[in-house]
Amino acid sequence: MPEGDTVWNTARALHRALAGGRLTATDFRVPRLATTDLVGATVTEVVSRGKHILIRLTDPVGEQRISLHSHLRMDGSWRVYASGARWAARPAHLIRVVLRTADAIAVGYHLHDLAVLPTTQEEQLVGQLGPDLLGPDWDPDEAVRRLLTHPRTSIAEALLDQTNLAGVGNLYKSELLFLRGVDPWTPVASVPDLPGMVRLAQRLLAANRGRWTQSTTGSLHRGQTNYVYGRRAQPCRRCGTLIEKAEQGERVTYWCPRCQPAPDRAP
Repeated sequence: MPEGDTVWNTARALHRALAGGRLTATDFRVPRLATTDLVGATVTEVVSRGKHILIRLTDPVGEQRISLHSHLRMDGSWRVYASGARWAARPAHLIRVVLRTADAIAVGYHLHDLAVLPTTQEEQLVGQLGPDLLGPDWDPDEAVRRLLTHPRTSIAEALLDQTNLAGVGNLYKSELLFLRGVDPWTPVASVPDLPGMVRLAQRLLAANRGRWTQSTTGSLHRGQTNYVYGRRAQPCRRCGTLIEKAEQGERVTYWCPRCQPAPDRAP
């Protein structure tokens, strides 16, 4: 699943390619938007909100502000191409949206929750989200307050709940808990220094803005970017214990059983 920093980077790439441009052609390949035509609208900005992307436009006469909403979920992506370039990112049958300006083409593959709505109604789609780790609304105190409203939920599942804080995915969840030495099944109420964990989550995502390689170790070399995520049965970089992997909720969790001892185990 794309993490918050990947969505932020995607929004920035779309903004650089489309902002200020007038749409010369649009193609929506989902039934409910099949007749939608945004030709003539001008793209004013593209922003991310957690794991959502909002492409904001003004209509041809400049009287109405419109937003195109999309969610990447597990497998969605946007790609930008120069006019005339070959669309080679993914198979054509996965294309859901095509937006053209005079200079660029934005192609959305396997996008979810597509909607076109007045910009003033965006909150209907993203208003339930918690503070955005990479957004102007970031508020660590509010994120902690929301996490504590479900004190018996495991911290791993709570971090993935976008209504608590928006942007953490499976990679950052696993890496964050390792760095804080917290067992993934620890109830939220039992997590030591929850504010410190929330602040570190924001720093991890912010450190990877502007680049596509996600690193929590500080290294950008292949195979050296993560401490535990994707490293099942490999030695922990800190203590040498083999990294474990297990299903938790509807996702998987990676952790070091020695560096992240359960409450009934000694470190």
